[in-house]
Amino acid sequence: MYLKLYIFLPFLLFLSFFCGKAHAVAYKEEDRILFERYLLAMESKKALPTADLLLETARFFLGTPYVASTLEKEPEELVVNLREMDCITFVENVISLTRTLQEEYPSFERFCFHLQQLRYRQGRITDYTDRLHYTTDWMYENERRGIFRDVTKEVGGEVLPLRLSFMSTHPGSYRPLKNAPDKVERMARIEKEISRRTYYFIPKDRIEALADSIQKADIVGFVTTIDGLDLSHVGIIYREGDKLTFMHASSVARKVIVNEESLIEYTQRIQSNKGIMLLRLPLSTLSQK
Repeated sequence: MYLKLYIFLPFLLFLSFFCGKAHAVAYKEEDRILFERYLLAMESKKALPTADLLLETARFFLGTPYVASTLEKEPEELVVNLREMDCITFVENVISLTRTLQEEYPSFERFCFHLQQLRYRQGRITDYTDRLHYTTDWMYENERRGIFRDVTKEVGGEVLPLRLSFMSTHPGSYRPLKNAPDKVERMARIEKEISRRTYYFIPKDRIEALADSIQKADIVGFVTTIDGLDLSHVGIIYREGDKLTFMHASSVARKVIVNEESLIEYTQRIQSNKGIMLLRLPLSTLSQK
């Protein structure tokens, strides 16, 4: 393993290394320490079924600060941040940690490997456009890899028409796309490819009727009506007695929480919410690929 140390901010260490098939990885030493704390906390729980293990992993991060745009580093590299998260990095970290914990010899390097496989198209990093920015694309690519299964249709979903265009038509909102017409053009091609696929969603007025089919630890994606986008938020299904809710990194609460509102109440309150999509991890998430 090649290891290089350099200064990220005064008195803060920012590390970069190559591990196995992984690309350069950027993290702070505190992230590695948090990973080790996670392993210790989960040692007695490793044999739990995948759904329970995923929820225990999510609980470990309750109270973690919500911070957006933690991945926006240039040049593009795998960013590991267990100290602060947004909705998608929370879900990515939880899935990748769960997969790592189910290995015979879990390590920080294997966690980085799983995170890169989850976050990037075909697990490869060349530039910003390789990251799976659209959640439907993230779902599609990782279902192909067998990491999880889109169960929206079988639960009772209906076809979700997509016409993605937001990133290519708002390049000024994304620093790596500014003054980079080649990347904008590639994003436009990716958007068209995603939009040609068939996806399904559960309209928000049908969630209550289908609630019994929604399982704990399902990954829930919230479909938006915002023009050119697909999903606006993600979380992890959580049940408290008869209450169906979810855990997520909340931009309102500014931290990772168990949502106080039920899933149904939340979707009804958010005017731009159109419905939900559901992903389910297999009984064993273990993969050495």
